[in-house]
Amino acid sequence: MGASPIFYLHSMHEGVQVSSKLEQLQALLAPVVTGLGFECWGIEFVSQGKHSVLRVYIDKEGGILVDDCAEVSRQVSSVLDVEDPISSEYTLEVSSPGMERPLFTVEQFASHAGEQVKIKLRSPFEGRRNFQGLLRGVEEQDVVVQVDDQEFLLPIDSIDKANIIPSFD
Repeated sequence: MGASPIFYLHSMHEGVQVSSKLEQLQALLAPVVTGLGFECWGIEFVSQGKHSVLRVYIDKEGGILVDDCAEVSRQVSSVLDVEDPISSEYTLEVSSPGMERPLFTVEQFASHAGEQVKIKLRSPFEGRRNFQGLLRGVEEQDVVVQVDDQEFLLPIDSIDKANIIPSFD
């Protein structure tokens, strides 16, 4: 059996404004979450005109309870009211990452190697934006995903959204 082909996606510089807004929100909110004793798993900001959503994912050993989300939501809301980093109207959601855990960082991708993932890119590569397959691991800043008999190296900064596909074995 021959070696499976490997495809490389070179980093694109689209969405810089979005990523800088996410970096700003991460820098502002992660210390608040960790100060309350939780892990800030990740932050999403989906700007959809009048219906924008700021999602803060929190985690801790033993899982997240509704009261945990409420506590973090109160503290995050207070910081957002004072700092006012988002000029438009938005809804704040605080939740656990859940079974379809979103992946945000190189470390998160590396720790979930061997699991099935669904990845959506910001712009098409090889004519497609969606990849679903086995997360093989990470090489520097590239996420390695095996789809059927092909491996794709996708730079983490080109990934719009990535989630674990839960297995129900």
